[in-house]
Amino acid sequence: MLENPKVNVKIKLASLWASVTFCYLYGDYFELYTPGKINSLITGENVLDSPTKLLIASIILAISSIMVGASIILKPKINRFLNIVFGSLFTLMMLFIGVNSMVEWYIFYVFLAFLESIITFLIVYYAWKWPKKISN
Repeated sequence: MLENPKVNVKIKLASLWASVTFCYLYGDYFELYTPGKINSLITGENVLDSPTKLLIASIILAISSIMVGASIILKPKINRFLNIVFGSLFTLMMLFIGVNSMVEWYIFYVFLAFLESIITFLIVYYAWKWPKKISN
């Protein structure tokens, strides 16, 4: 029989944030292979066609990256709160993106958005169910 040790909620959350961040990065990387993408990058006629849009995209990706470490180092109360807030926000954001990417060349994006939504939903779930301290 194999042992299945209990995993601390902080490690679960950090692992889930790392997983979802990889999915975000892979999705953005794979998008480079879609028709016309490289030309749009060269001409500047793409979704991230302004410094403001690039900053917003950077902030979104930075949040998921920072939450990997924050899930380990923050105290439980603020940790739980941030995981519920950002997990919920990212779940809704990815569901919206997935639904609005239903074209042949972006089926990979729909798949990743669906997967990312499941992962961020699990973040919310584990944060919501954060174990309570048992007092004697």
